[in-house]
Amino acid sequence: MAKFFDIHPEDPQPRSVSAVVDLLKSGGLIAYPTDSCYALGAQLGNREALERIRRIRNLDGKHHFTLVCKDFAQMGQFVAVDNDIFRSIKAVTPGPYTFILPATKEVPKRLLHPKKKTVGVRIPDSRLIAAILTELGEPLLSSTLLLPAEEEPLTQGWEIKETLDHEVDAVIDSGDVGAEPTTVIDFSSGTAEVVRRGMGDPSRFE
Repeated sequence: MAKFFDIHPEDPQPRSVSAVVDLLKSGGLIAYPTDSCYALGAQLGNREALERIRRIRNLDGKHHFTLVCKDFAQMGQFVAVDNDIFRSIKAVTPGPYTFILPATKEVPKRLLHPKKKTVGVRIPDSRLIAAILTELGEPLLSSTLLLPAEEEPLTQGWEIKETLDHEVDAVIDSGDVGAEPTTVIDFSSGTAEVVRRGMGDPSRFE
């Protein structure tokens, strides 16, 4: 059965944050709220959790996984960003956007798009996630919690607990969460391409 954490979104309880991070470091898979919708998260090098995410979401090998980063300094270790693209990303970050960029050698090959060698990155506007990432000390491997038979992500912690009780190791609840995923911008060609319209306003990238 999955553990259930009720954590305040603006003032996350340090003991609960530490418990979540300990679970991640021990190989756990969590369902957690972001500034857009719920996501599945695990430690970056956790191969088993990656396969569990693929199984839960029924994903193929071409799916872009996302590295959820604390800040630009951390993001810069994992993706290549030129000055123009950096300015475009910085203008809307932190926020509900995912950016697809060329990956550096720091990213495990199994997370990369097989042909493009790219990966998704984002910096959420969330004190809870910032607290987890600070203690974890590395990005969180992440994917939107969108189940194969559903058109929208699940939005309630208790509902996720009931649905995925034997599929994940923990569920974090921090109040109301939206059902709209991030807007995805692909910069892999050097120019912006909107590949998914979501919570973030895509107009500046069109």
